[in-house]
Amino acid sequence: MKLQNILRQIRRADQEYHLIEDGDKIAVALSGGKDSMLLFLALSQYQKFKNKNFELYGIHVDVGFEDFDHEAMTEFAKKHVLNLHIAKTDIFRILQMDKNRSNSGKIQCSLCSTLKKGVLFEKAKKLGCKKVAFGHHGDDAIETLFLNMIHGSKVSIFSPKQYMSRMDMYALRPMIYLKEQEIIDTCKENEIPSVRRVCPNDGFTERQEIKEFLQTLYRKYPMAQDNFLTSLSNCDQVSLWSPDRKKR
Repeated sequence: MKLQNILRQIRRADQEYHLIEDGDKIAVALSGGKDSMLLFLALSQYQKFKNKNFELYGIHVDVGFEDFDHEAMTEFAKKHVLNLHIAKTDIFRILQMDKNRSNSGKIQCSLCSTLKKGVLFEKAKKLGCKKVAFGHHGDDAIETLFLNMIHGSKVSIFSPKQYMSRMDMYALRPMIYLKEQEIIDTCKENEIPSVRRVCPNDGFTERQEIKEFLQTLYRKYPMAQDNFLTSLSNCDQVSLWSPDRKKR
């Protein structure tokens, strides 16, 4: 898939949710995976669009995994003249403490995410950024919807543009209209690298289970993926129970 197709969907999200404004300083949360690496490159190309005057920074939060290799990420940034910042942390050491492990002895994904986001937003602020862009795509949104219904008893997903009041910053998700397979195909065609994952929990999370469940569902009902994606913004046809809470 050509990079132009990715840019077309990013522009659609930008126009519909007013993600990027003139003079913005935007940080990309760069994990080193395919989604964030593609987003970093695509937004650098989006800067060339008419009336798109914004600055772009890539921020990678180094959790402290010994086997994590930054070389592919740094070489990628050099090749495409991208502004990359690597924030070194002791997060992995903190996660390994007995008091921070789950009852089964595993590293807590939620705690790891919270600690990484704290470092990410602080670094973004130091760079003068008011917005942080994440590489979440449409399939991530569908998975989040199912996880929230299963564990939270609520029909909700993350927003394309979300104000983080505690940090006084915005979280952006410019790739919400893209499917994961489109991202995979684009990365292959454009030789966009990704860093090998070294997290011990990788592949053993509830999100991975939902992903596999949905893939099984899509094989049986091929139209379901597109319909799920459309339903996420189909606000005119939301029909949920609305109990009368007034006392009688």
